[in-house]
Amino acid sequence: MEHALRDVVRASGVTSRTLRHYESVGLLLPSSTAPGGERRYDAAGLLRLQRILVLRGLGLGLAAIKRALAAEGDELEALREHAGQLNRERTRLETRLAAVRHSIAARENGRDPKMSEMFKGYDHRQYEQEVEQRWGAEHARRSNAWWAALEKDDRQEFQHDAAALGAAWTAAAAAGEDPSGEAARALAERHVRWLGSIPGTPAAGGSEETVRAYVLGLADLYVADARFAANYGGASGAQFVRAALRSRFGMLD
Repeated sequence: MEHALRDVVRASGVTSRTLRHYESVGLLLPSSTAPGGERRYDAAGLLRLQRILVLRGLGLGLAAIKRALAAEGDELEALREHAGQLNRERTRLETRLAAVRHSIAARENGRDPKMSEMFKGYDHRQYEQEVEQRWGAEHARRSNAWWAALEKDDRQEFQHDAAALGAAWTAAAAAGEDPSGEAARALAERHVRWLGSIPGTPAAGGSEETVRAYVLGLADLYVADARFAANYGGASGAQFVRAALRSRFGMLD
């Protein structure tokens, strides 16, 4: 069954101008054109549009989306991966929404919100136990002291940088970049610098060997733990990050 462009616009919220632009860049072609010139889209086209919108929502540009769609083999598996990415994002947002609702309910009842509830979904120390186990309590203590001393604007800037780095990794993985290529190498260098900017971590002022062991240990953790992998678009993204970081330190997979 085919659907007229006007119906696709109404259902998806995507403008006709945008659909025509997708066509002009070879991202989404209509399945046919009606006698009056109106474009029509079949089920495969609608699924492709859905995937385009998901990837746009994850921060990818059109060129990266085109490469990502071309690199994907099994359509059903790709949709499952998209669903997983959206589910992880939903979980993160639901946690933050519950924290805000807690504050609203407390205020409506004339109470102060509980600090333990207010910042769920934002706590950078959620992996503190893993940090202590892997690199010692002193590293965890120094990192926490650094975070506590930051001004609000500095915290927001750090969180923005972390989110931007995660989005860049996700986009590179989705675009099918070579983990040992120039783009991935630049991201790996950026990642190492970002880790080194956090006082108390082994990457901050440590020897090359210390930094290497620390970064590669984290890279393994990104793959092993779904909570970390979610920062890079899921398991496949985390595997890409690990491969790129290993390449940065001269380790070929």
